[in-house]
This record gives sequence, structure tokens and C-alpha cells, in this order.
Amino acid sequence: MPEPPRDDFRDGFRVTRAAPPEHDGPRVGGRRIETDPENVQRDLTRLVLTVVELVRQLVERQCIRRFERGDLTDEQVEAIGTTLMRLEEAMDELCERFGLSPSDLNLDLGPLGTLLPPRD
Repeated sequence: MPEPPRDDFRDGFRVTRAAPPEHDGPRVGGRRIETDPENVQRDLTRLVLTVVELVRQLVERQCIRRFERGDLTDEQVEAIGTTLMRLEEAMDELCERFGLSPSDLNLDLGPLGTLLPPRD
């Protein structure tokens, strides 16, 4: 007999059973077909910006770790800080251009929580 799911998972994640999916329209392979071209473009833009934001946050955290270890010169710290600020500004501009908010980029992964941690 399989072991029941545990309530805890690696320091704070909770494993819970997902609610059964609601069937509200035609589905192919378990996914809804999107036919509105405007929504397809917006959703694709949202997905691309989500991936870029995820990578931006990962790079930012790696730079912070290197700074805390003392691996960077003062010039490198200045250059990285400027680059990260400009990248964040560019992300904000792109979100505004496509009518998205930073919270729109944070995909809900169900019982695992959200994809992105909160922006500082």
C-alpha cells in the first residue's frame, strides 16, 4: 500500500491534494484551446517576461552571494548594481507596455506556491 503524502516538504512547503479540474469547455489533451489571437499574444508575452524575470532574480541573488563572500571588486559591484537596476527598469517598462503588472508574471504553481519570490 502506498505511503500517504506527508504534510511537510523541505522546510516550509506543504503537499496537499489538488482540487479536481472543472470541465467548462472543449479540451484537447487536457488543455483548453485558446482561439483569441489577442489573448494568445498577451499570454505568450506574459510567459516570456516571466522567464526573463525569473532569470533576473536568480542573477541578482547570485550577485548578492558573490558580494557577501567578497568575490567582487568595488568596480564590479558598481557595474552589476547599475546593470541590475536598468534591467529591473526595463522589465517594469515592458510590463507597462503590455498591460501587465509584476504580479501577473508570478505564476501560481498550485500546492507549491508561486514561481517567483516577492520583489524586494
